[in-house]
Amino acid sequence: MNKFIIQVNGANYGSNASFHALQFTQAAISQGHSIVNVFFYQDGVSNANALACPASDEVDVQQLWTELAKQHNFPLTNCVSAALRRGVVSTQDAKENGLSQSNCHEQFIQGGLGELVTGIEQADRLVSF
Repeated sequence: MNKFIIQVNGANYGSNASFHALQFTQAAISQGHSIVNVFFYQDGVSNANALACPASDEVDVQQLWTELAKQHNFPLTNCVSAALRRGVVSTQDAKENGLSQSNCHEQFIQGGLGELVTGIEQADRLVSF
């Protein structure tokens, strides 16, 4: 079985990238593969915005990511630079930048490209969406 790192470059809404990445990840797990990390980059960092409120008849992509990550024990990592540029701010980043609040979902961690490189070294395959 293979170990995957998944890179998500598309937003949770307005793009199919995150949903397709989620479906791929679910299928890989169901086939017995493991996930080293899911790395959210570029507009993909919007998946971590805790203030996103999809309509009740829409798929809550963030909720599906967080549940899957908890169930299968893999990290959801946001590129901190891309996140800060797009207004997705962790509690720590809010403190460091003198902001009064944060909006990064607690299941997501902020990291750098180093986490992506480390994940690539640990994984057999990188799949990017």
